[in-house]
Parts: sequence; C-alpha cells; structure tokens
Amino acid sequence: MNKKNTFNLLFALILLHISITTLSNALVSIPLTLYNFKITWAAFSFPIIVVATDLTVRLLGKSIARKTITYTYPLAIISSILIVYAEGNPQSVAFRIGFASSTAYALGMLIDIYIFQIIREKYSTWWLAPALSTIVSNVIDSYTFFFAAFSGSDDPYMALNWFEIAGTQTILKIIIGLIFFLPAYGLLLNFLLKKITKK
Repeated sequence: MNKKNTFNLLFALILLHISITTLSNALVSIPLTLYNFKITWAAFSFPIIVVATDLTVRLLGKSIARKTITYTYPLAIISSILIVYAEGNPQSVAFRIGFASSTAYALGMLIDIYIFQIIREKYSTWWLAPALSTIVSNVIDSYTFFFAAFSGSDDPYMALNWFEIAGTQTILKIIIGLIFFLPAYGLLLNFLLKKITKK
C-alpha cells in the first residue's frame, strides 16, 4: 500500500472513530432502564468502535490501529466537549465528560489492540481474539469513563449510581458485542478478505 492510500485509509478510520465517540458521548447522557438495570444508550453505539479496531489490527496491522487511536484522541476530546456542551451542560461538565470519554476510549482501544494481537498470534480460531479483547476493553473503557466523568460529580443521579451503571453498561456492551458485533466482525472480515484476494 502506497503512502497516499495509507493516508486516506488512516484519515477515514480517524473520522469513523471520532464519529462513534461523539455519538456515544451524546447518547451517554440519556439514561435507560432495561429490565431494572440502569444503563445509557451509548451501550448500543460504542461496540462498533471495537469491531472497527479489531478489523484494523487484523487487516492492516497494529501500527495503523495505534496511529488511528493516537490521532483520534485529541480530536475526540474536542468533539466530545462540544457535543456535551451543545446538549446544554455547563462548561465544567462538558470538559470533564469529554476528557473522561476520550481517555477511556484511548486506554480501552490500546489495550484492545494489545490483547487482540497476542491472542491472534497464539490461536488461529477467528472469533477468540475479538471476543476476549472485546470483554477486556469494554470493562476498562466503561469503568474508566464512569469513574472519571461522574465520581463525585455535581449530577446527583450519576454521582450516586455511576458504579452500578458502569457495571450494567459493561455487561450489556459485552453481551451486545458478542451476540451482534462478533458475528458482524466475522462477516465483515470474510467479505474484506475476499475483496482483498480478488485484487
């Protein structure tokens, strides 16, 4: 792959990551109770970023995946702050949630890349690496975000319930990831590999 194609691909991946992070930040402020579990709507959007990262590692290598996270991180902070502020939150809340979200994203995805690559090198089963990396990265991402954003915050509901919400959100994100996004990963991987081999 030449430099121009690599740049275009990296640019597209960064846009995808920023879009999903920003959308998840917009959705994280909307609480939802599902079978008496407290979660937010972000549980349904964020697993897409894990699939995108795992596909990037699998098809393009961990170097491109790491660059994507590195370049996305500062831009995700800005977009996250803007979206949270645009929802009518005070500047202090927007800065806190924006920073917490982007830091949790970067930490979770870098660990996802590391775990995915190690498992992929040791085991040939296609689903094992994305399944295990999804579990670990979602635990780290959720607890890092909710602790940094809401522990001791001025929002009484979130300050009181952040640990429970983080736990239920983590479980739900893992379930969604394994039931819906793991098969999607397999289908996309198969489709993209066929496309690559035809070229």
